[in-house]
Amino acid sequence: MAQLNFKGKQFVQNYHLAVKYHELIPKKEKSLADKISLHDNLIIHGDNLIALKALLPTYAGKVKCIYIDPPYNTGNEKWAYNDNVNSPMMQEWLGKVVDKEDLTRHDKWLCMMMPRLKLLRELLSKDGAIFISIDNNEQHRLRFLFDEVFGEENFVGQLIWRKKEGGGQTDEFFVTEHEYILVYRKTSDFKWIDEEIPLDQMAFGKEDAQGKYNLVKLAKWGTGAKKEDRPGMYFSIKSPDEKNIYPKAPDGNDGRWRVGKNRMNLLIESNLIQWEKRNNEWVPYEKVYFENGDKKVIKERSILFDLATTGDGTNELTQIFEKKDLFENPKASALIKFLISHSTDKNSIILDSFAGSGTTAQAVLDLNKEDSGNRKFILVETEDYADKITAERVRRVIKGVKDTKDEKLKKGLGGSFSYFEIGKPIIMEELLSGKNLPSYAELARYVFYTATGEEFDEKKINKKENFIGETKEYEIYLFYKPDIEYLKNTALTLDRAQALGRHKNKRRLVFAPTKYLDQDHLDAFRIDFAQLPFEIYKLAK
Repeated sequence: MAQLNFKGKQFVQNYHLAVKYHELIPKKEKSLADKISLHDNLIIHGDNLIALKALLPTYAGKVKCIYIDPPYNTGNEKWAYNDNVNSPMMQEWLGKVVDKEDLTRHDKWLCMMMPRLKLLRELLSKDGAIFISIDNNEQHRLRFLFDEVFGEENFVGQLIWRKKEGGGQTDEFFVTEHEYILVYRKTSDFKWIDEEIPLDQMAFGKEDAQGKYNLVKLAKWGTGAKKEDRPGMYFSIKSPDEKNIYPKAPDGNDGRWRVGKNRMNLLIESNLIQWEKRNNEWVPYEKVYFENGDKKVIKERSILFDLATTGDGTNELTQIFEKKDLFENPKASALIKFLISHSTDKNSIILDSFAGSGTTAQAVLDLNKEDSGNRKFILVETEDYADKITAERVRRVIKGVKDTKDEKLKKGLGGSFSYFEIGKPIIMEELLSGKNLPSYAELARYVFYTATGEEFDEKKINKKENFIGETKEYEIYLFYKPDIEYLKNTALTLDRAQALGRHKNKRRLVFAPTKYLDQDHLDAFRIDFAQLPFEIYKLAK
């Protein structure tokens, strides 16, 4: 397989492994939740590389869908390379804005993306997929980078999204109306969810010269049936008496058709539309002819003509905040909702580590509202607007937007979220000084995940018994307090070993500053001992 080479690659290939785990500090005053929890919807403010590493103990292998909208590296975005990689060349890059005149801007962008993609892959579930918005500036390089990180065999496809209509007369050669969405899966377990229409042969009671057929409504039903879900699929067609007929959603509001204009014209030309009177109104149906099989699968096209535009995203944000020009080129929630609806189930976790204006959260909440789902979002935003724009948008769509024309938003989508900021790194060697001691829960997350590679559930912690969780092989215990005197004077003793109680036919993995038990006693209690930094024990002397 061909590989992409770029300046700095040798320093960032494994940099994600060197990134320290950091504490995640809850911020009650910025949250919208009765109880702050890492298992709630999350908004995290801080460097997204550090945040992704901090999420591993809780979410490694758990995220079903990732959507990211990274800097397109146009030279006009004012982004800077900020990963503190141990390389003189890359130290020179730190904090400097990347502009069009920067001869290494493509190298810097790739160096920024590579470690993040590696951590994102670790967070994905086996049946998960990642969707990345990108344009012509880096699309071709990004394909090579993804092939290397995810494997060429896990390329699912490249969608073309028509982001605007018209304009662009200042473009040098062509009016650019599109962007790309690259799609990669973690493994072959990923399944794209196509729309399906059940076909019961007994239901094909109509017949013409072409054979038996059934009538299927052309107006969309179920999830994603609103006009705002696919604005490009809201248009009129002529009824038999030459009236303009628009699609209606099941609730009677403006809806959208199941097909776009081109497909609709083809159905009309092919005489595959049949009109029926329902409650004195014309309703169009598609004639679906019987074929062997129990369902008709409606495949999505790779060119997304009829999804919302960037203009719709801007209008959406303007309605929510009642301000214009708040954020440059926000994605429309309908676009992300479309991707999520075809790649997740009702209990999936969706991650966006370049959260921007918070569109992904709105898309998740909107979809949950439609199908009574329990999907969770995780947003990570590096910039200082994480609270004032990203989180504030989510607060407003949850509670309701008073003056919007969208009735669903006016009522509010419901939900909650916990807001976190990135705290101190967890550096085990620093425990000997007694400074920067992590909380019990944070150290528990760190040692549990480091030892097992499995998800840590803070709700399993029992501080009284020093129990932090279990796996198929181990019960795991941590003797620790963020108190240097406790650490100087605490050891795994016979009394403490006996206090662990009867084992559950599992071995016990015990973390403590030191032990006063020999190997025979450890074996008798089925204990594997893991010493916290030896320097702590030396302080006791």
